[in-house]
This record gives sequence, structure tokens and C-alpha cells, in this order.
Amino acid sequence: MLYDSAHDAGDPHCFVRLAGFLPHAETWLKLEAQNPAGSIKIKAARAMITAAEEAGRIGPGTRLIESTSGNLGIALASICAARGYPITLVTDPNANYRSVQQMRALGADVVIVDQRDANDGFLGSRIAHISLKLAADPALVWLNQYANPANVAAHREGTAVEITEGFGVPDRLFVGVGTSGTLMGCLEHFARIGAATVVVGVDAVGSVTFGGPAARRLIPGLGSSRVPEIFRRGEHSRYERMLVPEPDAIVACRRTAADHGLLVGGSTGTVLAAVRASAHRIPAGSRVLAVSPDHGHAYLDTVYDDTWVAAHYGQDFLKDIGGRPLPPARTPVTAESESSK
Repeated sequence: MLYDSAHDAGDPHCFVRLAGFLPHAETWLKLEAQNPAGSIKIKAARAMITAAEEAGRIGPGTRLIESTSGNLGIALASICAARGYPITLVTDPNANYRSVQQMRALGADVVIVDQRDANDGFLGSRIAHISLKLAADPALVWLNQYANPANVAAHREGTAVEITEGFGVPDRLFVGVGTSGTLMGCLEHFARIGAATVVVGVDAVGSVTFGGPAARRLIPGLGSSRVPEIFRRGEHSRYERMLVPEPDAIVACRRTAADHGLLVGGSTGTVLAAVRASAHRIPAGSRVLAVSPDHGHAYLDTVYDDTWVAAHYGQDFLKDIGGRPLPPARTPVTAESESSK
């Protein structure tokens, strides 16, 4: 393939079967890290910048600012380098060291905010920092992935369409929830075409997006300490919601590497843990598709590092996952379903 821009490169129809993942149903991954930014976030980054350009909000030399836990920052830094926009990326101590290095290598100014917000996360503090910068510099432009409709559109017209064009209509679709852009976009597309697909939004325990109690989280990517504005709860006809404990995500990442030779990121591990945990609710013969938003290389110092895992989850847990299978089908994962009749 020939591309005019590196940010158009990638395979939008890359679906990989995970043989034997579920004994009674086909399980597939849609790999979204096959692009220069290494994650699904390149879609939202490209869409938000293009929308801002078309609206006349930004032009040559405009300085941008955005909050990120890692992957969006890499995507924005890459696109801004190519289009000539200086950018400040506001992140926190949970961001993977390699991700911060990559943002800086691409020319971004990276600010690390280390004060926790009221929900024991960092997102509120990152946004507060951005608000101060905007007040001090009216020329600064905040893309605001949490409220930007281009984030949803990127997945409604991109990710979801790619699924139906390249895979067909899955019986169940598992999607990780951070800003909720991918989830909202997929829900809108499958409702638009009248598909019977059950869309499952997967979040981390400790995130408040689905209304659960806030708790400290260590793995960047999914989850939020404030509800994103683009998340519209109860607006769609039917979907399910699941919360996955971070230790289960670590197990899923490591077992996927060991069993399938795929080094997936923490967000992908969370989604796969949800697939396994809901096995008893998936009818035999179903075609199950999970969106894999990230690669594992950014997690080599955390999820895949024995010292880090032992320090945060205990030596016993580390010993346990040395030969531990994925959590059994009825693992105690919080699961909720939401239906509008």
C-alpha cells in the first residue's frame, strides 16, 4: 500500500483468531496497534485535529494542549510533529515511562501532574492544570478528548464500519472504555444498521464512568476518575457493562503472550479478561470480537515486569501467575447489564 501520510498507514481490517480462548465460541481480536502511533488513539487524534482545522480553530503555529494517560499523547505528538503544531501533553505518574519518552521524542512538551484529584485519580488534576493554562493563554487550544464529538465520530465512521466491512456482524463485541469514544461510536453504528450485536463496554474496577465507586488504579489506558462528557448512559437500546480488577488484566496480558504469542497492552488485557469472565453468558457457536486498542511494548516496565508486579500486587500474586490460567468463567468480576425496553 502507498500512503500520502504516515498517519493513514495501517491495516483497518486486521482480525486475528484466538484459537481455544473460549471452548464453545470463536474469539477474535481486532488489532488496532498496527499504525505509527501504536494504538487505536491515532483515530481520535487524527479526527479531532482535522475537525479543529476544518472549523478554523487551529492553523499554522497554533499551540495545542491535551490531557493523556499515554496513547493519545503519542498519537497527538506524532500528528502535530507532521502538521507543525506545537503541543503540550499533560499526564501523570501512572503513565508508562516508555510512553512519556516517546511523546518527548516526537517533540511534545510533557507535563507530569502528581497531585491526585477528589476521586483518588489524576484526571481531575490534569484538567485543572489545563484550565489554568487556558486562562493564562487565550491562544492555547484544548482538543478535549473527553467532550469532543470527533472522538465518537472517529469510531462510528471508522472502527465500527471496519468491523462490519471486514469481519461481519459479531454476536458479541467487547470494547474497552476510557473516554468512551470507541464504545459510543460502536453503539451508534450498530444501532444505525439494526444489528443484533450485544456490545459490551469494559472498564477497570475503580473507574467511575459506569457509576461505581472510585478507587486507586495503576494501569493507564482504560478507566476514568470523572465521567467523560461524551459518555451517554442509557441512550442506546441495549448494551452490557463489565468492570475488571487490574490483577485479572495482568493475568490476561501474560497468558495471551504465552498462549498466542501476542504481546498486548493493559487495555487489551482488561478486555480479554472480560471476555473470559463472561464465557458462561455467551451462547455456544457465537462469534465474539474484542477490540485490541494497544500493544504491549509500553507495558514492559509494568504489566510484564516481575519486580513491578510484585511491588504492587504482592509476591504471592507474582508466584501465582507464573503458571496461572486465565480466571475461570465465573471469576468475581463485577458485571452489569443495561437495557432499555
